Amino acid sequence: MTKPAAPSAPQRTAADAPDDRYRAPALDKGLDILELLASQPQGLTRAEIVKATGRGASEIYRMLERLVVRQYVMRSLSGDRYALSLKLFALAHMHPPLNRLVSQALPVMDVFASRAEQSCHMGVYDRGSVLITAQVNGPSAWGMSTRLGARVGLLDSASGHVLLAFSDAERSQRMLAEHTSLDGEVLMNSADLAAVLHTVRQQGYRQGNSLQSFGVVDISYPILGVDGNALAALTCPYIRRIDLHAGPTEEDARAYLLEAARALSLMQA
Repeated sequence: MTKPAAPSAPQRTAADAPDDRYRAPALDKGLDILELLASQPQGLTRAEIVKATGRGASEIYRMLERLVVRQYVMRSLSGDRYALSLKLFALAHMHPPLNRLVSQALPVMDVFASRAEQSCHMGVYDRGSVLITAQVNGPSAWGMSTRLGARVGLLDSASGHVLLAFSDAERSQRMLAEHTSLDGEVLMNSADLAAVLHTVRQQGYRQGNSLQSFGVVDISYPILGVDGNALAALTCPYIRRIDLHAGPTEEDARAYLLEAARALSLMQA
């Protein structure tokens, strides 16, 4: 494969000159790197960044390390290339995308809760765990719900397993690297977790006994983005009633949840 030509440094124009009196060299360095990487979707090595910016290797190294720590730049798993993360995109669209997803999800979740006679919640990955961003109770006087705004474990919840299983390799590795153990979280070794995630990917969903509560079966499906990665997990903590009321079965609930997740997904599993 032909090696691409070395990228050129960001060009300065005469229009920039009047602002030179307010220069902040460290900030300029960081912005130069971000602007350079924005034009390189496959990323660049540190040597390529040094050459393109015309700066010293040590100052580029320090700046890159800070940008990685602050999550503006991602280091490849092999450690030799740097690329922009989605943080700038996320900052530019901090609340509207999540608000839009929640506003679109709530009516769909209401329909599910009514049909399945169960509660459901939606969780997204956030800084090492799963954040519950929407919650709808079932119509029954009895049920299991997860508090809106609560954090649940990445390794011991159906939501966490779905979010990990339906993320590409680099993203899932980053999520695991950032994982923060919550109070009471049941930890899982890498081999067992890999086996669980493989099963989830094969099935297209997670269904199994809750690791937090007796008598609860967690059913969870991914809400997929256009790139096939999970934007969120839609989860029902199913509780089977044992009184005379003949409600929807566990399999009925799973079928209804699949319809809801597909209705919200931008790409079908």
